[in-house]
Amino acid sequence: MVKLKRFKGNPILKPIKNHDWEKYVYNPGAIFLEDKVHIIYRAMGKDRISRFGYASSKDGFHIDERLDEPIYVPSGEFEEPVVKFRNSGVEDPRVVKIGKKIYMTYAAVNGRVSYIALASIDVKDFLNKKWKWKKHGILFPDCDGRNAVLFPKKIKNRFVLYPRFKPDIFVSYSKDLKNWTKPKRVMKPRKGRWDDLKIGAGTPPILTEKGWLLIYHGVQATRKGNIYRVGLALTDLENPEKILFRSEKPILEPIKKYERIGQVNNVVFPCGAVVLEEKLYVYYGGADSVVCVATADISKLLP
Repeated sequence: MVKLKRFKGNPILKPIKNHDWEKYVYNPGAIFLEDKVHIIYRAMGKDRISRFGYASSKDGFHIDERLDEPIYVPSGEFEEPVVKFRNSGVEDPRVVKIGKKIYMTYAAVNGRVSYIALASIDVKDFLNKKWKWKKHGILFPDCDGRNAVLFPKKIKNRFVLYPRFKPDIFVSYSKDLKNWTKPKRVMKPRKGRWDDLKIGAGTPPILTEKGWLLIYHGVQATRKGNIYRVGLALTDLENPEKILFRSEKPILEPIKKYERIGQVNNVVFPCGAVVLEEKLYVYYGGADSVVCVATADISKLLP
């Protein structure tokens, strides 16, 4: 199994000390538009509230632009804190382009419960940095969930979503982004392996000639604590419920100091990926503290 190769300049984003809203930066979504990789990252402030920041890169590695203010902030009962000094806000963004809109799935957290939420923005407004986000609300109001990824194209005229409800990955469908089918389990943890405790979709699925490539995270419980690693799966092009392949071993695991020591130790957590000239760039959080990138030839990852 091919491993992801870390960029030697990792981490590519660290907190800016005079920004109270980003004590930690991590778990970045990513999308390639107009010759740039646009990165939307989670920033946790000193108030333990998470917001989303923005940065971009022309080569996928080096940051060319970074904004001083967040581009998306929590609002409403599902995102504003109901318990002091507990994590709340908007967390772990994943972004895809469908038609003329960018859709962003994320976790809406009020300090007690995590819900799967959806927002969108016109591509034109996004590129012009006019942050006119439209909130589509909570997708499954009766479920504590997160780690949802939207497929970047409809399948059989329906939007397709992989949500995570502990400890498994499910699939749900919608024609209007409002009404979703009852989630159906498609992947679950594997006893005695690197993903034995819980799993969750990492980056939005990537279209390949062999199927949809899903980068996902798996958690293993050990005596020294939980370890978050990254693996991959391949699903059928026309049937998201059919898993064609699943990696026996992880393609990325916490080895470097910036992955092993931080706000949460031993974590590599992917939320964004782009393909540039047949090379896959995976953007991930290291130890819930910094933003990193790793790469691989996409053809070598496929079984």
